[in-house]
Amino acid sequence: MRLHRPRLRRAALAAALTSLAALAGPALPAHAATTPSAVLDRDHQSATWQSPQYAKGTLGDATSCPGADQDPGGAVCGRFDVTVNVPAGYWDDNPEGGVPVSVQWQNPTDDFDLYVFDAAGKQVASSAGTADPEATVIPKASGTYHVLVVPYDVHGGSFTGRVYLPQTSDAGDLTSFSGGQGSYDIAAGTLRAKVDFLADDQLRLRAAPDGVLTDPAGSTIVRTQPQPRRDTSSFDAGDYYGIRAGDTVLRVYKHPLRFGLYHADGTAIWQEDAPLRWSTSGLRQSLRRGADEQFFGGGEQNGSFSHRDHTVHVANSFDWNEGGYNNSQPFYVSTAGYGVFRNTFAPGIYDFGSPVRTGQQERRLDAYYFTGDVKSVIGRYTALVGKPFMPPVYGLEPGDSDCYLHNANRGERHTLDALKIADGYVQQQMPLGWMLVNDGYGCGYENLPQTGTGLRKDHAQLGLWTQNGLPNQAAEVKAGVRVRKLDVAWVGNGYDFALNACDQAKAGIEDNSDARGFVWLPVSWAGAQRCGVLWSGDQSLSWDYIRWQIPTYAGATMSGIAYDTGDVGSIFRRDPKMYTRDLQWKAFIPTIMTMDGWAKDMTGKQQRDQQPWLDGEPYTSINRKYLQLKERLLPYMYTLSAEATRTGIGAVRPLALEYPDDPAALGPDAKYEFLAGPDFLVAPVYSDTAVRNGIHLPAGTWTDYWTGRTYQGPTTIDNYSAPLDTLPLFVRGGAIVPMWPKGTLSWETRDRGELDYDLYPQGDSSYTLYEDDGVTRQYAGGSAATQRVDVHANGAVTTVDVGASEGSYSGKPEARSYRFTVHGQAAPRLVVTQGGPLPKLGSAAALDAAGSGWFHDDATGVTEVKTPRMSTDRGFALHLIRGGH
Repeated sequence: MRLHRPRLRRAALAAALTSLAALAGPALPAHAATTPSAVLDRDHQSATWQSPQYAKGTLGDATSCPGADQDPGGAVCGRFDVTVNVPAGYWDDNPEGGVPVSVQWQNPTDDFDLYVFDAAGKQVASSAGTADPEATVIPKASGTYHVLVVPYDVHGGSFTGRVYLPQTSDAGDLTSFSGGQGSYDIAAGTLRAKVDFLADDQLRLRAAPDGVLTDPAGSTIVRTQPQPRRDTSSFDAGDYYGIRAGDTVLRVYKHPLRFGLYHADGTAIWQEDAPLRWSTSGLRQSLRRGADEQFFGGGEQNGSFSHRDHTVHVANSFDWNEGGYNNSQPFYVSTAGYGVFRNTFAPGIYDFGSPVRTGQQERRLDAYYFTGDVKSVIGRYTALVGKPFMPPVYGLEPGDSDCYLHNANRGERHTLDALKIADGYVQQQMPLGWMLVNDGYGCGYENLPQTGTGLRKDHAQLGLWTQNGLPNQAAEVKAGVRVRKLDVAWVGNGYDFALNACDQAKAGIEDNSDARGFVWLPVSWAGAQRCGVLWSGDQSLSWDYIRWQIPTYAGATMSGIAYDTGDVGSIFRRDPKMYTRDLQWKAFIPTIMTMDGWAKDMTGKQQRDQQPWLDGEPYTSINRKYLQLKERLLPYMYTLSAEATRTGIGAVRPLALEYPDDPAALGPDAKYEFLAGPDFLVAPVYSDTAVRNGIHLPAGTWTDYWTGRTYQGPTTIDNYSAPLDTLPLFVRGGAIVPMWPKGTLSWETRDRGELDYDLYPQGDSSYTLYEDDGVTRQYAGGSAATQRVDVHANGAVTTVDVGASEGSYSGKPEARSYRFTVHGQAAPRLVVTQGGPLPKLGSAAALDAAGSGWFHDDATGVTEVKTPRMSTDRGFALHLIRGGH
């Protein structure tokens, strides 16, 4: 059943992290006098305690424990009180940022979970995976805290608990400097550092206070080290040694040892304002912050994309809600012209105040520095840890997930019952690309080959998720499995465990078929973009849920995560209006799915499924409208996917990425809108209203997708009419948007003999379409094609130059017609190709029926043109002539 393992299920973790008020009440009464305790202060630096033996576990979370008065001696759940007395400001520059708490298991097979509450009963930290030891940090600890240890799954085992107060030391004066040809050794007393200059403007800096340089991450994240750069030279500038590499100079200051990277003209890229500082189990770097410097990255940071004056946590997390960071990454990028990746699996805390202090919970530094603007830094970072993978085209279609066999929330069913749901999508004329037909938590599968065959008849691919691993990949892929979802029972440890699992799941599909691996996972680490779709976990539906996801997915792009998403309409609740609003804007992110079978209505009483037609009208028609629009836009999104494999930049972008000189792109209005590629600006409605305020449009001309009204940016739109069927959506002037024909419901059944383009002419613009077979890995060997389209809007004539489709792939059409929808221009007098003028027709319906021609709609100002079939191997020109006689 979906909730078979409450502690490991995403559902229970979300509940444990959000039900703090409940935990402060009956779950945590006043502690008994027998609760062990300790004080951490100047005279008491650490404390340990030993638990009793536990014959069995609770198979639950903190709410499963009795109160302390009913559990003397911690016989059911372990308890420990710690009081922290530190001076004011103690944590301001401490690499660990708080008091570390850990529990070490006696037996490797036992599983203890760890929760920390403050004196008021509010949960402030937790560790609920399957790692040994379980460990967390009480951030900026001061006062009394209650540690609760839940023996989740034990068999006569016990644990040893430990808390300590981290002490700090700083690097001293430089004591040695040597090296050349791109590699330099540096020492300051016992601290040893090593600098390596690498290809593509990369710099690797390693440091260890004990003088031993280690690499725990090995080749797991950085699978291939960049080539060294040999053309460097060093010089003594008195206060520092300088190392020249191209147009940059690394300064190695002597008194005390500090580092700074500069342009050759002496302007700073980054500069340490204090020496490296380390603590009992941590090390931080402190950098000066520029007056207007902005910071992005950190992976998936729920609810934010810009981090100046904020503290970002980079760690394994099961907080699926705003403020969580379950898909975080140890990387950030600065508008000062640099980015940093920490090559580590250790948790980190990045404080983007002044100064910028970034620390990891390990006594070592292993950092790669990249230089350039934000886009180029993201590109260099993803070149190091792995570029985003190329999804199959069906992966960009909607997915559907449910549990059918055993313990289903909707009663006992069979795996083949999934076919009834797939049939429903067909009957409702709604696209469906794939289905997950089981849940590993008590819900298995049967008749898998037959299920796969049935789904493919509905043009959907078979998918499975996993609880405990992938022991049957070969047989399952042979049965038709092309999609994998990894859940927290298996990958909940995150870090290298999740990253290896993601690589393994992708390879399992690819090693046993000619398909591309398509993997989803809820916890990950740096490098996961190369193998999987990341999604923000289980949430309950609310307007806030819709609101905070907007900057989350746009912000993930700033760490090279091209596919980040959340369940449409959430997993646990269903409301027709909120579901429809959520689906609208998610139609403009590449990957989406519904999680069926676990939702109830907003009262929590009535069970509800999650398919997009279940609420009746007007919701069904609105949902169909946006899903069909998503399907038509797949050539645009698929081209963006191909671009991401080269650049590291995904489709969902904060405005600040494309408009870095627009200060409003970092403002409160722009936080809750995003760009889908460079051409669509999406401003979701995230409250119960029919009016959208605060829509920021950056510089340029923007056309309302629905009305054709144009706006000149930068400007802010208030009182925008957004009834339930209207997503505020704007298109950039000059955009050239490829689309599949109207009525397309599947990549597999689309009319390959027609390709449409939406044009918004403005001056000269160009676009290059990417195409391949959509499903196999032959594209990696060059089986693909590109076709460039140029639009020249010059006075009385608009010319559309369509180039030849260059390249080949299986299934490439030899010829096709083109349908151009030209926005925002007066009616042409003639529309001409090299074959002569096209006939003018009286209506759009007549154009649909004709082999070629054109029609102008005076009401909308839109001209539609349909060409005859053209060879894809040859280019052609189309002229819309408005002037003359």
